Amino acid sequence: MIVCFDIGGSAIKGAVATSPDDIRPLTRRPTPLHDFDAFVAALEDAFAEAGIRPERIALSIAGVVDPETQAITVANIPCLDQRPLARDLGNRLQMPVLIANDADCFALAEAGLGAGRGHRIVFGVILGTGVGGGLVANGRLINGQGGFAGEWGHGPAVAATAGNPPVAIPAFACGCGQSGCVDTIGAARGMERLHQALHKETLPSHDITARWQAGDPDAARTIEVLVDLVSSPLALAINITGATIVPVGGGLSGVTSLIEAIDRTVRTRILRKFDRPLVVPGECRIEPGLIGAALLALTGDDR
Repeated sequence: MIVCFDIGGSAIKGAVATSPDDIRPLTRRPTPLHDFDAFVAALEDAFAEAGIRPERIALSIAGVVDPETQAITVANIPCLDQRPLARDLGNRLQMPVLIANDADCFALAEAGLGAGRGHRIVFGVILGTGVGGGLVANGRLINGQGGFAGEWGHGPAVAATAGNPPVAIPAFACGCGQSGCVDTIGAARGMERLHQALHKETLPSHDITARWQAGDPDAARTIEVLVDLVSSPLALAINITGATIVPVGGGLSGVTSLIEAIDRTVRTRILRKFDRPLVVPGECRIEPGLIGAALLALTGDDR
């Protein structure tokens, strides 16, 4: 029996799991942002609620673990940032601790219980506030001990022109320190940034997609350019990984027509040809990060 957690900047979500089919949620708790002792206490409170001392725990978190130092970079929770979190928590709690990026946990959840069931290589994609990804092969994360595999959202990969007729695309600065990353144009904030650059109009992403679906030409142009820009780096990632399914999570995954447009374009830009959808909405609609953390702990994937 294990306890798993999905750690966000505002809340800690927990669950008790005995198998992939038996994952029972616990009460949400506020995330202590600046006090590591309080953070540890919040996890221990979850154990008390569960009424067990688990064999191990697993955390899904919006951060990246350095595979050499095991230090985690998690900007929105200062008390955890740059800390060898698995070691420190393990010492405090006296149990094994597994940690994975939230996008990795999404990919693991989709591979085990979602759209990726039956596929050997699953590339999970996040199109939410930003762009992320995770890679699962043979049911196991490639990033078993941390690392950057699957992070297709970062790196100067955005084309200088896109759309028909072509329009120049600025190399927007990215929070990772580089410019021209897919993260800057590919998800909700990127869509808003792109719309403003194309039309000098500031709109939230849900308004842009609603206007597009209602036939607005400016919104349609924004979506056309976005699909063009996102599809090439995603097609390259699929060629490199050999993924045979690409589940999509995050807020934009709920815009089915957008995911279908990306899928159609991606399938024209990859080497292997598919006569079925390849880029699809994720199926684990309830807490995929929590499900992924549970699967991580249940498999003991600490390679």
